Amino acid sequence: MQKARIKLASTNIETINEVCDYINNIVEKTGVDIKGPIPLPTKKLKITTRKSPCGDGKATWERYEMRIHKRLIDLGIDERALRLIMKVPIPEGLNIEIEMIDN
Repeated sequence: MQKARIKLASTNIETINEVCDYINNIVEKTGVDIKGPIPLPTKKLKITTRKSPCGDGKATWERYEMRIHKRLIDLGIDERALRLIMKVPIPEGLNIEIEMIDN
């Protein structure tokens, strides 16, 4: 049996949750099997920089952090459901990846 695996990644967690809800609504209407959304570990990218531009003065530091949130959804393949999912409006800053896998 084939499945569709959808991987979502974004720095904004609200956009990921909105798209997951949208996909869940499509799945409820079509009656396809679903597993997920499964939250994957959040990747934290940290950068520490010195505040003073020239290097003189106090040793003060600024710390920046960017978090990348990820979700994983597995769907049973149904042609109608897959077409509807392909038409999901994707907000800016959201990375979506759909792949077919054999079970």
